[in-house]
Amino acid sequence: MNADIVVDAKGLSCPMPIVKAKKAIDGLASGQIMALETTDKGSVNDFQGWVKQTNHELLKMEEDNGVYRFFVKKS
Repeated sequence: MNADIVVDAKGLSCPMPIVKAKKAIDGLASGQIMALETTDKGSVNDFQGWVKQTNHELLKMEEDNGVYRFFVKKS
């Protein structure tokens, strides 16, 4: 999946992946896609909650060797 911006939050723990995601998505236009990569297992629940709160659309979530990738479309 192609993203307009990729946010690298690997090695960071809560709440930093969400903080970085918010800063990045604020710079996007409606309909653009952000990918967030993190190694924090807790960010799976945190990120799903954040997406619901902000009304953005979680398009896809995947895990590969301990790296979690979230693809979010800005509302």
